[in-house]
Amino acid sequence: MAGVPADMMSAAVYQGDGRIEVEQVPVPDPGPGEMLIEISACGICGSDLHLVFDGYASPGSILGHEWSGTVASHPTDSGWTAGDRVVFSPTPGCGRCRPCRRGRPAVCRDRPPSDLRDQRGAFAQFITVGTGNAVRIPASLSSRSAALAEPTAIALHAIRLSGARPGDRVLVTGGGPVGLLVTAVLRAQGVADITVSEPVEARRLRALAVGAARVVRPDALEAPGPGTTVEHPFAVAFECSGRARAAEQALGQLDRAGTLVFVGTGPEPVAVNHNRMIVLELEAVGAVNYDDDGLVAALDLLDGGSLPLDHLIEADTVPLGELMETMRRLSRGEIPAKVLVHPEVS
Repeated sequence: MAGVPADMMSAAVYQGDGRIEVEQVPVPDPGPGEMLIEISACGICGSDLHLVFDGYASPGSILGHEWSGTVASHPTDSGWTAGDRVVFSPTPGCGRCRPCRRGRPAVCRDRPPSDLRDQRGAFAQFITVGTGNAVRIPASLSSRSAALAEPTAIALHAIRLSGARPGDRVLVTGGGPVGLLVTAVLRAQGVADITVSEPVEARRLRALAVGAARVVRPDALEAPGPGTTVEHPFAVAFECSGRARAAEQALGQLDRAGTLVFVGTGPEPVAVNHNRMIVLELEAVGAVNYDDDGLVAALDLLDGGSLPLDHLIEADTVPLGELMETMRRLSRGEIPAKVLVHPEVS
């Protein structure tokens, strides 16, 4: 059951210059149509690392958007009850604009743009959300596992855009939390021939544990010749590291009519060999978010028992006071899987 908050709460606040500190800040006051959520767990996303270490976040912002929580207070006749467990869902697409009509509500023209740089996120004890922006967690799914719903929905969306299907040979570049989740969801959907390219040994081993058929170091990938494929090409490649060199390598590993899906973000632009794309008729697509029903599908998948959650989520939950150091370790590649933050001061 959610607790009744005092006037102040603990939150990890971005200070600028790549620093986060735990502060006491006012508990947010729900506006009309909003409810107060007590955060159970919040995952550290790769975008959080970029916002902090690349200096994109605004000082005073509270990051964290991959969360699960419990309703603490709600408007009358909202349909919610104190103690209900929920995750956050964005406003659905309009259904009318060109992206929506093409089945791409993640880039709906009428959806308000999300500004992660200046947010009041879930690296805090409480957060407010609209009553229509919450999805109920299945009774049999733990709040800890439900915090993986948003990145799981993104993996499902990326795989749908790729057209990957059982029997395809698939490459995943980057064996961090994003790459591991894409690998596990692919395997859950019957795609078995998955190779993960990753420089860090601990992440390569974790990739095997979540369903990869084989793992390689990036420097072991064969360099293609001009206008030809490598000896054993891939039908689909998912670039999950956010590194330009990895994307360029992934493009070179594709078979004729192959597809490259950009999933990981990074500051360095990618040099695309357009001649190769023309000659082999390759496709490249970005996957930014997920479909209107993506959270429900993700919760069903997490609840279904087909994902190796013990390997996808790190065993140790981190308090707010350890968030900064944990983010540094994640950026160095020292931690393979998703780290969950519990908003209490150590």
